[in-house]
Amino acid sequence: MLRFDDLLLFVRAADLGSLSAAARGMDMSPAVASAALKRIEQQLGARLLARSTRSLRLTAEGEGFLVYARAALGQLDEGRRLLARGQDQVSGVLQLSAPSDFGRNLLLPWLDEFQREHPLLTVRLLLGDRIADLFRQPVDVALRYGEPEDSSLVALPIAPDNRRVLCAAPQYLARCGVPCQLEQLAQHNCLLYMLGSRVHDHWRFHDGKRDVSLTVSGDRFSDDADVVRLWAVAGAGIAYKSWLDVAADVQAGRLTVLLPELQGERAPLNLLCAHRAQLSKPVNLLREMLKRRCEHLSGQFSTRFVMSH
Repeated sequence: MLRFDDLLLFVRAADLGSLSAAARGMDMSPAVASAALKRIEQQLGARLLARSTRSLRLTAEGEGFLVYARAALGQLDEGRRLLARGQDQVSGVLQLSAPSDFGRNLLLPWLDEFQREHPLLTVRLLLGDRIADLFRQPVDVALRYGEPEDSSLVALPIAPDNRRVLCAAPQYLARCGVPCQLEQLAQHNCLLYMLGSRVHDHWRFHDGKRDVSLTVSGDRFSDDADVVRLWAVAGAGIAYKSWLDVAADVQAGRLTVLLPELQGERAPLNLLCAHRAQLSKPVNLLREMLKRRCEHLSGQFSTRFVMSH
């Protein structure tokens, strides 16, 4: 089989009228160049170049073959450019799993914009709060809150400083009062989230000096985090939610953050995948977009609550 470098050397030698000049241009020694030319002539069974100590010229066979050598190199260059253009484009299918609340209320409009920027990209979105089995389910990557329990997964931070906040609708607070101390949550209807059979009714905080916690209760539970948010917006009780999930409701006045002097539990958002090979160009671009958006929301929380205290 003819080698690419051998073909290139032959064409350049023909163009320059010098094998040594072609060798210098390709950063190879005269001996290596001479061996390459000999190799291609042996493979073709024909002499391509007539050489003397001072001159080099194409043989009749060499002139005939030069046309095909140029065409072959041109085709390879065109294939290389086509491949480079394909790598620059963001296309194909992006298969993504995301939490129900984050997915519906933040990710959907962000993905709309992402696809407008990359119209050749197809998105397959699965929403749910259960940890996706990234080795079995047809997804490339998953967005999940918390540290992954499976240490074999690749976890890339999207919002590492995200935390939970206590929040309730103004109409609920007008009806039931505003808790001024953590212990007063025992007298309030707390909206509870459950994952599998586990109910998240033990709420933890940090008061600046130590960790504090209490067990809460309420009249409704859901395994869909967005349902808990909707109950809170409707005035059904107090929720303990990721800031990312309620930021828009707080900014719009639909929810009020309670006891902002307490630091809520960490709820870092990570992008998970089974193998680094799944970090394709679309995935990496999506990751950068999500980091920018989440940093903006986290900055609003810091400005609104942390700096004010």
